[in-house]
This record gives sequence, C-alpha cells and structure tokens, in this order.
Amino acid sequence: MSSNAKLWSGRFSANTAEILEEYNASIVFDYLFYQEDIKGSQAHAKMLAKQGIITEDELKAIITALDEIKAEISKDAESWAKARIADEDIHLAVERELINKIGDLGKKLHTGRSRNDQVVTDLKLYLKDQIIQLRELLKEIKESLIKKAETDIDIILPGYTHLQQAQAISLGHFWLAYFEKFNRDSERLEDCLKRVDINPLGSGALAGTSYNLDREATTKELGFSDMTRNSLDAVSDRDYLLEYEFIISLIMTHLSQLAEEMIIWNSQEFNFITISDGFATGSSMMPQKKNPDIPELLRGKAGRVIGVMNALFITLKGLSLSYNKDLQEDKEQFFMANDTVKKSLRIANDFINNISVNSQRTYELCKNSYMPATDLADYLVKKGMAFRDAYNIVGELVAKAESENKYFTDLSLKDFKTCSDLFEEDILSELSPEACVDKRNIPGGTGRQQVKAAIIKAKELV
Repeated sequence: MSSNAKLWSGRFSANTAEILEEYNASIVFDYLFYQEDIKGSQAHAKMLAKQGIITEDELKAIITALDEIKAEISKDAESWAKARIADEDIHLAVERELINKIGDLGKKLHTGRSRNDQVVTDLKLYLKDQIIQLRELLKEIKESLIKKAETDIDIILPGYTHLQQAQAISLGHFWLAYFEKFNRDSERLEDCLKRVDINPLGSGALAGTSYNLDREATTKELGFSDMTRNSLDAVSDRDYLLEYEFIISLIMTHLSQLAEEMIIWNSQEFNFITISDGFATGSSMMPQKKNPDIPELLRGKAGRVIGVMNALFITLKGLSLSYNKDLQEDKEQFFMANDTVKKSLRIANDFINNISVNSQRTYELCKNSYMPATDLADYLVKKGMAFRDAYNIVGELVAKAESENKYFTDLSLKDFKTCSDLFEEDILSELSPEACVDKRNIPGGTGRQQVKAAIIKAKELV
C-alpha cells in the first residue's frame, strides 16, 4: 500500500473520484474532535497493552507519538485539517500521522476498533465537556438575573396576558421568571449527561470484537460512568445528541422570549428600558434610530438552532441498524448550533446588564390603568359578595370609568358606591400599585416579601 493510499483501500483497485473526495470528507468540521480522538486512542492503546495485545514499549511509542500529533494540531487545527482532506475524517488523519511517525507499529492501534465506535466515543467525550461549559454559562446568566431581581424588586411595572395590561408586578418577579426557565435548562443538561456518560468504545463496527478487550478499563480511563450494553445500539444511537439539541433549542427559545420582551420594552411606545450605546446600533439612513440588534439577533438565531434539531430528527427517522453514512450529518450543524448557543448566552448576559429601566414610566402606567380591577373584585368578595357578582360589578365600574375617560385612581368614593354600597373609604388605599403588588403575598406570587424569599431560594439553587 502506498503512503497516500486510503487506509481502507485493500479491496479497491481505482482511486476515489475527486468529487467524492470532497463530498465524503468530514475532517473540515470533525477536526474539532482532535483532542477527544487522541484521548480515546491513548485509552484504547493502554487497554491493548494491558491485555497483552501490544507490548509496553509499543504502548510508550504510541502514546508519545500521539502527544506529538496533538501538539502539532493545536498550533492551527483548522489549517492542519484542510491539508488532510484526503484522509476523510479526524480518525484516519490522526492514524496516518501516527503511521508516518512510528511506521508499522502505528497500524496496530486500530486493533479491535472501528471508526463507528471511535466517532461516538469522541462525540460523547466532546459533549460531556460542552455540557459543563454550557451549565457554567447558564450559571452566569442566572446569577445576573438574581442581581437584577435584587436591584429591581421595588420597580413596579405592568404584567401582561395577550400583550394586554393585566396586573401590576415587581420587576424582580419578572427577572426571576427567566431565572426559573434557565434553571430548568441547567437541570435538563445535568440529566442529559446521564445518557451521554456511557462508553461505546469496544463496540466495533456493529457487533463487538473477537479480541479480549477490557471495556471496563477504557471506561475508567476515559472517565465514563458506565459502558454501553448493546453494540448495535451503541454505534447507531444519537438519542443523547438529539436530547442535547432539544435542550439547546429550548435555551435559545427562552433567550428569544426574553429578547422579544426587551425589543417591545425598548420601543418608544413602551419606553420601559434604555439600552446602553455599546449594546445598540444605528440606522444608515435615519439619524434618530437606536436599534435593539442584539435581542433581534437572539430571536433570529433561535430558529437556526431549532432547525438543527429538526434536521437530526429527520436524518434519524428512516435509518436501519446500525451505522449509516447519514450519521456523518449529525456533526457539522451541531457544531454550529452549539457555538451559537454559547455565544448567545454570553451576549444576552452582557445585554441585560447594560440596560436601564424607566421606573417612573412603568409606575405611571400601573397607576393610571384598569389593572387593579381584580383587586376591586377581591375587595368585594372579602366583604361577603360572591366572586362572579363582584366580577360583574367591577366590569360595570370599568365601563363607567372608560366612558368618562377616567382611571380608577380618578374616581371618588361616591363613584365606587354607585356600583356597590360595600365600597368604603379604605378602597382608595387599595388601588396603589404597591398595594396591588404586595397583596399577592403567596409563595410564587409577586408580593415583594415573596420575591425576597424567591431570591434567597434562587441563590441556593445556583
């Protein structure tokens, strides 16, 4: 076999067509696995020596050469990979470099191993590290949300349903709502890790191997918590990757939802927040514009990540056991999506720390509104009226106020009593935004005492 021949070329008499060379190659993106690939190869080599399949001297030579290869790749991994497109993937490229360095001894490394179990080992090792990184990024944004909740606990703003003013809430309560979403995302990642942390190495191409491999040894060496139980499933399984892509899609969905809020709040019509100049852009034509590009991009990039999850679903739905080349398509878009979500979390975290809230504006909207309507109904219920009757009376009161172009705070006690004699002088103090917020003093509610308790709990969770 010539030095440039494919490592799998034994039964082939013709060279690979040039168009297939490029179409078939994955090294232009799976080179990102190079550290995991070498780590897996070194673990496999140590196990081969332990089992007497190679000698200790051979092991030392293989380990040393692989360390050298890793150092060489790390100088410029992308350029290194592009120069080796003929080797198809990172696995064959590293193996060829090993053979170039130590000759025929390098050919022994692949004993009892297939690229099919090699690639899933690489992917799982890579994913384990990505889960750690992503949970740390989620921790950072959760900590920022807690700080915002502490700072903004006394800021009162309208809460919405159907994008219609509904009830007054503490802004601290709002920030903690997004804390809960990102905290669930972190919990999902922790649970996903259980499925990722299973060693497939030793499964071979699909049926295991006839060599007496010690899979427990490679499981321990690579830091996996357990090993796969079925070789057919091990090389074809991408459930864990799909699960991970669902989680990052959900993270991007939560970021997109938060971004949408910020876009609306930043509008001149709402005017709830001001974005710092360093986190906004201008218009090339309209000098007055200050555009919320960061939240708009967060909203837009969510579709990109969700699309990657959908693509993998579609790839997997028609595959028979075990390995099929279709599975090569699991990685390129995953790398893009994974990079997108990490960058998005970083910039979203910076963004929310670079906005200021127009608290006077939000307070005035709560004060001059019909949002205390539920509080008025509750007031009548506490006086002994059935809720549905109270609901209808307050509805009449809203209609009366609207017809006179007034809000509840503009009404006199006489106005209230025209609708029900149960209204007393104390009703006028029941309608302030502070009162409406703090009356919801129930676990999970927006009452400021409850928000303070929720902040303490959030800190414990972080």
